[in-house]
Amino acid sequence: MYKETYIDDIKERRNIKNEQLLNDILDVLSSQIGSLTNPTRLTNVINDRYLKESKNRIVDLVNKNTVDSYIGYIEDSFLINKAQRFDIKGNHYINSPYKYYYEDIGLRNAKLNFRQIDDGHIMENVIYNELVSRRYNVDVGIVENYDKNSEGKTIRVNYEVDFVVNKGAKKYYIQSAYQLNNDDKTNQEKQSLRHISDSFKKILIVKDNIKTRVDNDGILTMGLYHFLLNEDSLDE
Repeated sequence: MYKETYIDDIKERRNIKNEQLLNDILDVLSSQIGSLTNPTRLTNVINDRYLKESKNRIVDLVNKNTVDSYIGYIEDSFLINKAQRFDIKGNHYINSPYKYYYEDIGLRNAKLNFRQIDDGHIMENVIYNELVSRRYNVDVGIVENYDKNSEGKTIRVNYEVDFVVNKGAKKYYIQSAYQLNNDDKTNQEKQSLRHISDSFKKILIVKDNIKTRVDNDGILTMGLYHFLLNEDSLDE
């Protein structure tokens, strides 16, 4: 189904001659869901692979513009979605890098022959798809803060917020955490949310089936299944 419904359709509509490159791009995108990337990085990864596989033979390398075009074709086929980065304090978009998510995580797993099951990134992808299905605008957040390093010097640090979610006047900041094994892990996952100074709701979604609760910082923590099965869960 993956090949006949998607790959063959892309090839036919876009008159693509290099099916191998198309599949190589999909391999990399499939293995990097939830990771920051851009066409330049993807091009470097693919060319590095070609050089390693060439065993000193002459090999044709690909250029960034071709990879960029192919990614656009894949997006147009509804295989993947692109989430842009948004500077929360600066209130503006950052052009690059960005994240890609599969519209159907089962197709992503099939593309990798079910070999690379990264539960944390898969959960993040599932949350992204659910938010999009609820007709939210979904971006990847960045919040800047100044911290002290080990030498006591003040340094600028960018913290990532998994999702900045908007619909009309509603806005939510959402962090996805597959496991919270201890207090250090919990504090790490909540750190970016704590650095956001506005009054919009901040939410941590965890894999475990837990009772929804709010901590002293106003961060709402809920279980993944509760989020998925209750369309109004973000407004609790």
